[in-house]
Amino acid sequence: MPRAGLTPAIVVAEAGRIADEVGLDRLTLAAVAQRLGVTLPSLYKHVRGLDGLAQQLAIQALDEFTARGTDATLGLAGQAAMRALAGAYRDYAQSHPGTYAATLRAPDPTDPAHVAAAERAVRVIYAVLAGYGLSGDRAIDAARALRSALHGFVTLEAAHGFGLPRDLDRSYELLVDALDRAFRTWPEG
Repeated sequence: MPRAGLTPAIVVAEAGRIADEVGLDRLTLAAVAQRLGVTLPSLYKHVRGLDGLAQQLAIQALDEFTARGTDATLGLAGQAAMRALAGAYRDYAQSHPGTYAATLRAPDPTDPAHVAAAERAVRVIYAVLAGYGLSGDRAIDAARALRSALHGFVTLEAAHGFGLPRDLDRSYELLVDALDRAFRTWPEG
């Protein structure tokens, strides 16, 4: 019998907390069950195994990122929007490293909820890029460049991969400034 009050949302939220503590790659159903005080088989009433849990966690994480990005960029355009989005991106990656990792998962095309969550997240990025006059294929290329640059920085930062004595905040600001300049002069076609 499932524990009273246990829901898929509670299971996914707890999985997110565990992933943030130990890393997404070390998330297990056994750890979630133990944390929730239920038996492992009880979790299967709420999630479809570890892969299903990871997929639900990805949806939750994408929705959290979308909310943060939207709140940060609302009413802004151009460089101000770029700075706000980059700040929200870095903040989310730092404060939720395990769930941030779940945002990187490509959406399962057979899961409409996952596809919709990914589309909402990408729309935030496209809205910022529209402030630079970028749309269509140009926006796709620019979004890939933006995500690659920000992800590279936050991943190296999390791994303590920057050993030189230079302020990381300053380096991140310079990266965002460089992206701003790149998007203002993004090539045609």
